[in-house]
Amino acid sequence: MDEAPRAGTTGTAVAPADLAVELRHVHKRYTPRRSRRAPSQVVDALHDVSLSVARGEFVSIVGPSGCGKSTLLKVLSGLTPRTAGEVDFGGGTRLGTVFQQPLLLPWRTVTQNLLISHDINRRLAEHEARERAGAMLTMLGLGEFADRYPGELSGGMQQRVGIGRALMHDPEILLMDEPFGALDAMTRDQMGMDLLKIWERDRKTVLFVTHSIPESVLLSDRVVVMTPRPGRIADIIDVDLPRPRGLENINTPEFGAIVRRIRVLLNSENSAH
Repeated sequence: MDEAPRAGTTGTAVAPADLAVELRHVHKRYTPRRSRRAPSQVVDALHDVSLSVARGEFVSIVGPSGCGKSTLLKVLSGLTPRTAGEVDFGGGTRLGTVFQQPLLLPWRTVTQNLLISHDINRRLAEHEARERAGAMLTMLGLGEFADRYPGELSGGMQQRVGIGRALMHDPEILLMDEPFGALDAMTRDQMGMDLLKIWERDRKTVLFVTHSIPESVLLSDRVVVMTPRPGRIADIIDVDLPRPRGLENINTPEFGAIVRRIRVLLNSENSAH
């Protein structure tokens, strides 16, 4: 007997066979250690978060500062243990993570930074790993910078290397925590377009945290809107805009309507708190 599709809390239903990741009633509570000078203060970061994401889906997460967006990605990546609830990966647990800062090792060249996961796991022969690194740099437009060091690159180029490093071991799910937040507006726009090209080519499952509502709409299939702390899912907005997309989409009435809907929802949640 076939299982019924599971709703992604709200919005588009996800059939179990297509499931990439599912969170069920996830809670995260931080309990700092007690000290003589400062009493322990419990912080509820996430409260009863349930979400289903389909394979190959691009899902953005938006919400006010401190609402638990980054904590949610840390729970998924295993960097932070959840306090309660369940996380289920639909048959694929290879994860790639891109952080707010590229976190490149300054004493290693660009190629050597890409090869970090290979140096640790040795899943490929040396020549195969280097061929993959070269192909990755070509795809990212960094082929001529293979032997440069991170300090010789611009911020946008460094973040491209960070994305390439996350993709090197061919992850099924890509977790991205405000990867473009530190970039200037023009570089950020270009990085968004570069990311869409990579996603359209490989169709990785992407969970993307951002503070930019227009960015979330431009990139995503769905946008998860979170409440102020403790972070809950207020709603999930389907982005029913045709693909492929470009920066010109930002000026369309349909795009503007989705952005306004998310802003109204965020404002109403902030007012309620």
